[in-house]
Amino acid sequence: MNDYEAVIGLETHIQLNTTTKIFCACKADSWFDPPNTNICPVCTGMPGVLPVLNKAAVEKGVVLASAMHAEIRPLSYFDRKNYFYPDLPKGYQISQYDQSLAFGGYLDLPVPPANGQPAYIRKVSIHKLHLEEDAGKTKNAGNERLIDFNRCGVPLVEMVTGPDLRSADEAAQYLMRLRQLLRWLGVSEADMEKGHLRCDANVSIRPRGAAYLNPKTEIKNVNSIEAVRSAIEKEIERQIREVEAGHRIEAWTLEWDEDAGVLRKMRSKETEADYRYFREPDLLPIRLDDAWKADILKALPELPLVRRQRFMDAYGLPEYDADILTSERNLSNYFESAVKAYGSDPKRVSNYLMNDVLRMLNESSKTADQLRLTPLFLAEIIKLADTGAVNTSTAKSLLQKVEESGKAPAEIVAAEGLAKVSDDSAIRAVCLEVLAESPKEVESYKAGKVTLMGWFVGQVMKKMRGKADPTLARTILEELLA
Repeated sequence: MNDYEAVIGLETHIQLNTTTKIFCACKADSWFDPPNTNICPVCTGMPGVLPVLNKAAVEKGVVLASAMHAEIRPLSYFDRKNYFYPDLPKGYQISQYDQSLAFGGYLDLPVPPANGQPAYIRKVSIHKLHLEEDAGKTKNAGNERLIDFNRCGVPLVEMVTGPDLRSADEAAQYLMRLRQLLRWLGVSEADMEKGHLRCDANVSIRPRGAAYLNPKTEIKNVNSIEAVRSAIEKEIERQIREVEAGHRIEAWTLEWDEDAGVLRKMRSKETEADYRYFREPDLLPIRLDDAWKADILKALPELPLVRRQRFMDAYGLPEYDADILTSERNLSNYFESAVKAYGSDPKRVSNYLMNDVLRMLNESSKTADQLRLTPLFLAEIIKLADTGAVNTSTAKSLLQKVEESGKAPAEIVAAEGLAKVSDDSAIRAVCLEVLAESPKEVESYKAGKVTLMGWFVGQVMKKMRGKADPTLARTILEELLA
């Protein structure tokens, strides 16, 4: 492999999360629907029907194009892409060809350090970004081939990168960053298992240091990021073996078999001429004037990589914290609101989020904006711990208590008597009780097993329901045991 480098470009199909399909009033998301129940004469291509463009699909496409730094055309057209598959009822797909919604653009891809190599930024160019309708779905069931047209007409953005990626790991990183961006913008659920984000990979190899491009193969039917990584790695290995054996790489379309972990030839790769594009006569062009474009983009949020850098610069967060806290927009907004309410030390807020709130989110399958533990309540709990009103363990337990009840932290502390006990005589009495009940442990401690001190402190905390000042308890125990 050291003598060769991979040249990889990705074609992603992104299902936009509109309410209805792109050219009819059928609902767009049919994931839980029985086959062929979410269809109409328009999306099944019946004779005499006319498509009507979904405005929301255009607007979501414009938002994504802007986030990808693409050039948005004020005038774009729809075209017919002709091919004959069983799941394409019209015999053509309504897509965009030479005058697509947007073109150009890029995504700066942070690649983490690996295998002794430092982190770096890979600039991935965007060749084309266009709107189109989805086809249906074909499923093989024994000797039968079943077709579900529910997905016909679902709005897609197809985005094609330049041949800028150099490894399977970079391709996987690109898909992770793209998925993050799509969810951040709110234009797609980007769930690969449900087909909201699908990826075809174009792969070739060349001698390391060469500038030319060799024939490429296209890998299709890949439905997870790890599968994309595995399929590309397999194809790179295969192409190297073929070249070193003196064989020529043929421009084939390959199918990834997830269960067997192998690539299989499907057909020779089509060219644009095979599709016989021509303008769609039943749809007017998209005229995106300045006023409409400005109205669409006025709510464009700060992008995740920009916010990630700002969290490091403005809040002094380590790169790891900033990366996690900007993985989702809701989590990122939650953090900023908590920092504002807390008023100081963003890293302390980050620690609570990274260690406790994220675990709570994972266990509950909620998003940060759905928590009853609001950013204001989180800041209040940290302040209670800072001032010594509650100890650290009580503060941690308060997180769950607030989430379960929705009550303010101070209200729970007062109602349950959770305020930290720092009274010397009260803690001393419990320490004496613990030592009296633990003669074997006392003997072991005095014989040199000093690690038992943590156990003694734990017993005191248990008896006092976590309210004792652990530092004072430890001091008293050390004095009594001496």
